[in-house]
Amino acid sequence: MARLVSEFFVSALLRRCAVEGVVAVLRRRGAAEAGAIFVKVDRLDGTADLYGPAPQALIVEGRGDRLFAPVLRGAFPGDVEERMRREMRFDSDLWLVEIEDREGRSFIDLVAPSDDALGREPDARGNRD
Repeated sequence: MARLVSEFFVSALLRRCAVEGVVAVLRRRGAAEAGAIFVKVDRLDGTADLYGPAPQALIVEGRGDRLFAPVLRGAFPGDVEERMRREMRFDSDLWLVEIEDREGRSFIDLVAPSDDALGREPDARGNRD
């Protein structure tokens, strides 16, 4: 099964958030067909999470769905913004969706923690040690 194009996936994510009564905005529009998608979840308590595309090694061939992995968890929003500035310098075609949710819901499919290549969650700076 073919993977959904980025534009359609982001549109569906924004719609899902709206249905759940959660504020979500498109902060950056990337390449319509295949731009990488990042999702920032602002918990509205001074912390935020950032999710990005899961490593290709963790993607099951033929599933067609997009999987995400945590990049930063429980970070200061400024740290998330700095990380995204670095990502945008590297990949100008990426998408950024920002969700505001006190419960920290991202509404995306995440790789299982055991699927993480190192088996560890990232800290607020994205380090896994």
